[in-house]
Amino acid sequence: MNYEQAGVDVVKGDLFVKGISELVRSTYDENVKAGVGGFAALYDIGDRYLVSGTDGVGTKLMLARELDDHTSIGQDLVAMCVNDILCTGASPLFFLDYLATGKLTPEIHHDVVKGIAIACKEAHCALIGGETAEMPGCYAGADYDLAGFAVGMVDKNKVIDGSQVKPGMKILGLPSSGFHSNGYSLVRHLLEGESTELKTQCLAPTKLYTSDIKKILSTEHVYGLAHITGGGLNNISRINEEFSYRIDSLPEMPDFMQYLCDKSALEAKELYRTFNMGLGFCIVTSSPSEIQSLLPQAQLIGEVQEGQGVSCQGIKI
Repeated sequence: MNYEQAGVDVVKGDLFVKGISELVRSTYDENVKAGVGGFAALYDIGDRYLVSGTDGVGTKLMLARELDDHTSIGQDLVAMCVNDILCTGASPLFFLDYLATGKLTPEIHHDVVKGIAIACKEAHCALIGGETAEMPGCYAGADYDLAGFAVGMVDKNKVIDGSQVKPGMKILGLPSSGFHSNGYSLVRHLLEGESTELKTQCLAPTKLYTSDIKKILSTEHVYGLAHITGGGLNNISRINEEFSYRIDSLPEMPDFMQYLCDKSALEAKELYRTFNMGLGFCIVTSSPSEIQSLLPQAQLIGEVQEGQGVSCQGIKI
């Protein structure tokens, strides 16, 4: 079973975004620097940009409900949003959450918000507000869904937009903690009949990269950043689609992730388009040794080349 057979049509999703892009752009004023399609939106406020991003955690919520463990899903929500705005070089400022449920269940939803608050502290951003909507009929019982909204700021002369990326620059990778918050419609099918221990491992929260990225932004040798989320390794090309990105190696995946990828029996190309494959975040740099001196866990995984798209270990994705 592949991702589409599990119920997620990535191609249709991309076409939907393209189909609404003109509607979205029709609302822009002269202050919008970057909007739909990027990792985050930029809005001009003088000598700086406000940077915003929004996301959810997908059907990983269903695994949390099955295990009755809601303590870490809040970190997933914060990380999915904050990691995206980091791709512009921005520092997170504040976060808002939206929780919708069929029936408010304080002991469950308190754990969810507690997880959000803990993650906001780690990400150095304030949880300044949100909305809790009780919607019987839309959701069954205590079922719930989450959405998050992160806002940050970056000086105009420090924004990272991929425009200075050149062939020959190196690609460094930061390991993921697991599947993060993508591909769970397929992961949940692969977990059918598996142990509670394995399912619990798959609930490992999305890694926050705020501290890591802050360490390297002062080097002035960071030219592109990518958060590896939905669409797998194809996210790397979002740095600058005018170039090709050759990936020669990947960080070692956690054992539980490797096991489920093997169990899926999917071709490598399909895996690369669905999961992060142990790669949580990418850095394009002209000075890999300097970055690695600050982030020893950053691995040299590839190089920017002429062309377009992403290839991994000789396979065009």
